[in-house]
Amino acid sequence: MARVRLHKAVPSSTPAQRLADGYTRNLCEALAGWRYEILPASVVQTVKRLVLDALGVIAGAANAPGIPELNRRLSRWEGDGAATGLIGKRHYSPPTAALANGAAAHALDYDDQHDPARVHTNCVVLPTLLAAAEDIGEKTGRDFILAYALGAELHARFGLACYNSLGKGWHPTMIFGSLAASLGAGRLLRLDGEGLMNALGLAFHQASGSAQSMRDGVLSKRLGPGFAARAALTAAFLAADGLTGTRRTLEGSAGLFALYERDEVRPELITAKLGKSWRILEYSLKPYPCCRCNHTVIGLGLRLRSERVKPEDVAGVEIGLGHVNWLTVGEPYDPARGSVVHAQFNAAYGFARALVDGRVDLRSYQKAAIGDPRVAALTSVTRVIDDPAIEATAIEPARVKVTLKDGRVLEVSSATMKGSPAEPMSEQETLAKFYDCMEFGLGASRAQADRLAEAIVNLERAGNAAGALVGAFPGR
Repeated sequence: MARVRLHKAVPSSTPAQRLADGYTRNLCEALAGWRYEILPASVVQTVKRLVLDALGVIAGAANAPGIPELNRRLSRWEGDGAATGLIGKRHYSPPTAALANGAAAHALDYDDQHDPARVHTNCVVLPTLLAAAEDIGEKTGRDFILAYALGAELHARFGLACYNSLGKGWHPTMIFGSLAASLGAGRLLRLDGEGLMNALGLAFHQASGSAQSMRDGVLSKRLGPGFAARAALTAAFLAADGLTGTRRTLEGSAGLFALYERDEVRPELITAKLGKSWRILEYSLKPYPCCRCNHTVIGLGLRLRSERVKPEDVAGVEIGLGHVNWLTVGEPYDPARGSVVHAQFNAAYGFARALVDGRVDLRSYQKAAIGDPRVAALTSVTRVIDDPAIEATAIEPARVKVTLKDGRVLEVSSATMKGSPAEPMSEQETLAKFYDCMEFGLGASRAQADRLAEAIVNLERAGNAAGALVGAFPGR
């Protein structure tokens, strides 16, 4: 049985139990005043880059386990509606479209992440806003970009403030995504501060999401962001209809900070320089379609491969991770399970795949690949440890020690991961990922992919943002 290593919590400079009533209200009133003109050009460009990445990843997931089955079930229940499930261009009610697109956006585990906050935003914020904009109709590109920037910014800030949420067993993408996306959708609906507070409270009343699905390697993991998007959308529209939600959603005695986070929180990270210093600029794009906790390890595997380390010469591997990463991706790899999700959430598999192939891409996490005997042989001599030398909640650091059959020992480590602001993907790499996803999932031509990319590039000039994006998204 895995041992849980206790770690000292970072002290909160403003413990949640001492926050005065009105914290949530003040936040929502400040957000209600946001206008497109406050967004720096870098934020607008980042939003468009996030949308490009998200729509590419949704396309790539068209045949991912669970996604065809989900859409078949949803189609049996609904045959028409005001919003679009992008896979197959199905017409759904807006909440159902948000669910379908959110699940697809997360199915490959190839979607963006704010690494320190440990949240994926595209798989919750984009599906929520796309369904909302389709239902409202004629929302401009500027309206859409502002709502997106607001949702993504708050998603990151919630995750930073509640810095050990994953360590407690929550899925931060879901918990904080439903809250943040409800605020983004509320802004798209032009709710005032009171309305945003109701949207946030109604989203909180639905908020859930356990990390157990990733630890068990099951398909509910990829459904989670869809559930969060559905909750966020429902909350915003019910608030617009006059329904009321909790008033002290964040600071209350049974609010987010006390109930979910056990007062292990730094609330000043939500409000400090809000609207002036932008956390949205800190999002990473993923170069590999698997849990972000694996990415540094994969990079180290690729480095060793480039240095001509051969899998057949390896006698043993030790991978060292921080406590939360170890809890998430540290269990032994079992190829007999035949689970793609298990492979996506396994550091031993990611390292072995990198060393065996010299690459990790969409084809690395297909049924035909995850039982590869060469990879299985290497994972069988790999041990992943909870490394006390690595800070417990840190996501980026990792180290690898390889013992070769001739007795030599090789040690490599890194404190950064590819795709992060410290080691970003280039524009060329980002576009290559987009084109690969479009072709992999939908068989889309380069011309079809370029049409969608052009709609995103020109998004701020669109009179109907949802119409432009949905119209350019390829069918099968």
